[in-house]
Amino acid sequence: MSTTYSELRAQLATLTTEAFRPELAEIDRLSTLEIARIMNGEDQSVPAAVARALPAIAAAIDATAERMARGGRLVYLGAGTAGRLGVLDASECPPTFNTDPSQVVGLIAGGPSAMIQAVEGAEDSKELAAADLDALGVGPDDTVVGVSASGRTPYAIGAVEHARTLGALTIGLSCNADSALAAAAEHGIEVVPGPELLTGSTRLKAGTAQKLVLNMLSTITMIRLGKTYGNLMVDVRASNEKLRARSRRIVALATGAPDEQIEAALTAAEGEVKNAILIILADVDAATAAQRLKDSGGHLRAALHATA
Repeated sequence: MSTTYSELRAQLATLTTEAFRPELAEIDRLSTLEIARIMNGEDQSVPAAVARALPAIAAAIDATAERMARGGRLVYLGAGTAGRLGVLDASECPPTFNTDPSQVVGLIAGGPSAMIQAVEGAEDSKELAAADLDALGVGPDDTVVGVSASGRTPYAIGAVEHARTLGALTIGLSCNADSALAAAAEHGIEVVPGPELLTGSTRLKAGTAQKLVLNMLSTITMIRLGKTYGNLMVDVRASNEKLRARSRRIVALATGAPDEQIEAALTAAEGEVKNAILIILADVDAATAAQRLKDSGGHLRAALHATA
């Protein structure tokens, strides 16, 4: 049964993200600097809201990493801003962590064209979310993250509901308390930064909060999977000159080796930063380094300890 206009209006009236701020009713009469100061002040509430949700975020990350270690995928689904943020986070994982593009996936209601132009009605379809997940062949080793500022978007809720029937791990990220999305997921994450500067414009504080949480989900999961060595991106993919320079710098920071040795190790490792570091620190050849990394599941620290 479809939601009527009056029912939807009543629902929106209960949401913190949709609340009207009467004290800002004449913000358009202020100077640009005054508006900027107010907006900056509003943004200060976002990290504090994320901090309150850290236990839930950490639990979701541990569960995600456990599944991904078995070969599972991390799949984000959302509509509008929430969907775009998921696509953004997913698209940045291959160059940062050398993941296969299929390992972290962002789906937006309405498909790729919705990244730049609204697709009317797409967010209202639970069935569309189910079809999108079925097209990916989602299963028990995968993690599905529904993202919705309101916590009531049918596309996001439908995603976690369908994912649960497929045995996947489910996470619901919302910016309202007691949301239907968090209730539908195994791991509900509710980050509530409060009403927006512009009433209902959830691309602002809610969008920032979602970006911070998605940063944590992907980054800390990758740390747990051995994609880093300390705070160095040792799985970075050197696909351009800047990244090739970064690769050399990472090897230098990890090993303290001279440039000639770094170049030789990277050449022997065919550009793989993690392998080059192991070649230098363990004083082994490229084949041995590759085998030890394979034996350690790609964890450089474990591979180094195994050589001790």
